[in-house]
Amino acid sequence: MTKKRLDSLIDVAIEREEEALTFYRELMGKVADKGVKDTLEFLAAEEKKHKEFLENYKKGAFGAEGLSMTSAVDYKIAEHLEKPDPAHMKEDKDAYLIAANRELQSYNFYTALANIHPDGAAKEMLLKMANQEMKHKEKVEYLYTNAAFPQTAGG
Repeated sequence: MTKKRLDSLIDVAIEREEEALTFYRELMGKVADKGVKDTLEFLAAEEKKHKEFLENYKKGAFGAEGLSMTSAVDYKIAEHLEKPDPAHMKEDKDAYLIAANRELQSYNFYTALANIHPDGAAKEMLLKMANQEMKHKEKVEYLYTNAAFPQTAGG
């Protein structure tokens, strides 16, 4: 892959991370629960880190080893529930489901890009970014299930 094409690819990825950062910050303004706000703040900070990683990667600061490849578990909760509309959220817990869907979109984006690339540094970097997004999805799906289905005294 030519450097120019890789630069363009990374530019698109940086733009998507910026959009995600803005999305989570805007969603924070729509919820009242501090725990939900904290989670959305965490996700915004993660998207900022992804953007910074991509910018540094583009500058040649480090190679594909920049992200760990520890696997995330995909419970597929977001895929099986209706996606709430951020403009018409009824409960704060819906923010977790909205975030899970956003992370799924990012995962699909990076995976699709990786699948069209030949083996090499660009493909590895895209697969690592996809894995990071899946880890975020795993976290917010866990939080959603705890908020939507709280433990009762009876078990």
